Amino acid sequence: MPTEAAAAPGRNWRILSIGLLGFASGLPLALSGPALQAWFTTAGMSLRDIGWITLIGQAYVFKFLWAPLLDRLPLPFLGRRRGWILLMQLLCGAALISMSFYTPQGAAATLAFLGVLLAFASATQDIAYDAHRTDLLRPAERGWGVAFMQGGYRAAMLVSGALSLILADHMGWAWVYRLMGALMLAAILVTVTSPEAPDEQPTRSFAEAVVQPFMDFFQRYGGLALGWLALMVLYKLCDAFALSLSTTFLLRVPQFSLTQLGAINKTFGLAAGLLGALAGGWVVTRMRLFPALLLLGVLQALVNLGYIWLVHSGPDLLALAIVVGAENFFSGLGSTAFVVLVTALCNVRYSATQYALLSSLSAVGRVFLGPLAAWLVPQVGWSDFFAITALSALPGLLLVLVLRRAIDRAELARPH
Repeated sequence: MPTEAAAAPGRNWRILSIGLLGFASGLPLALSGPALQAWFTTAGMSLRDIGWITLIGQAYVFKFLWAPLLDRLPLPFLGRRRGWILLMQLLCGAALISMSFYTPQGAAATLAFLGVLLAFASATQDIAYDAHRTDLLRPAERGWGVAFMQGGYRAAMLVSGALSLILADHMGWAWVYRLMGALMLAAILVTVTSPEAPDEQPTRSFAEAVVQPFMDFFQRYGGLALGWLALMVLYKLCDAFALSLSTTFLLRVPQFSLTQLGAINKTFGLAAGLLGALAGGWVVTRMRLFPALLLLGVLQALVNLGYIWLVHSGPDLLALAIVVGAENFFSGLGSTAFVVLVTALCNVRYSATQYALLSSLSAVGRVFLGPLAAWLVPQVGWSDFFAITALSALPGLLLVLVLRRAIDRAELARPH
């Protein structure tokens, strides 16, 4: 059985600060994704245009390309990781506030450019934050640390993706983005006070920074390395596929209002997501990682079928609450187990680059499936689309079965 986390995680500032920084990490994602999608939808933009807008988040896929820079060049303040976190929080806040001065109807290209800048700064913050968390948490703290990270991340996603919808209905999108920019800047206080991880020496050269992390990964895992990389892409694929156009679907098919959508997401999505993330921390301290990944992968695929109910229900708030609650709960469970696996695969000397590589692959579906979904929906209809998204979980589940022994070894290995 996995080692249990340290007692009383709620009184451990190392774990609590990881959770609060998880909030800062999650806040920009919805604002360059679902919230921006809602803004473009309510502005009357076409489904095709909305599908292309989802490509704004490409920085999350390619962040491993500049992750070696963060391993090689610590900034001259706040240590090897937190300096980069603070700088990117400043850039995220500036981008969000700048977006508030434009509209999709009058300056769609400018909004898209600022969205790309926001995604770049957010992805770079994630590189530094993921490395900080990987370096800081002791093995016994990983389960609860990842659970608190998932809780903070999901709370931020629901503030920026759900509360923002309610506020947009009452004060407009401009003030929403200004408020979210202010929240982003406030997170700097947590960055400054978060403990610094034990200082690993930065890489000695750019060649070592760029080449060695990848060589290290492939040397340690040999023929299994490609299997690990494929699992990163496939495990969360069904989740990303279903959510790629979910905001547009909920606004246009069941025809929920922004306030209804935001209120239900805020009430049921937040509670279910936090509960799922914390339950995931409990599960991975009491259950082996392989069965956790397999079981939770099946459940996160099945909840996609709940959206078929909403195709036919109309604006039924109870149906929305059940579907959104189930999706957030089981996605939170699956994500916690998945992040524990990713953390176990990283070498702490190259944690920024290696974690960025693995996590960027998991973002492939979230970023690139939007245009495919926008093309597929008119061909098959929304019901069949959501059935297809559930079936898209099968390759990832089969790969979990193939990698069973390797997952067991990675779980039990000491930190590299």
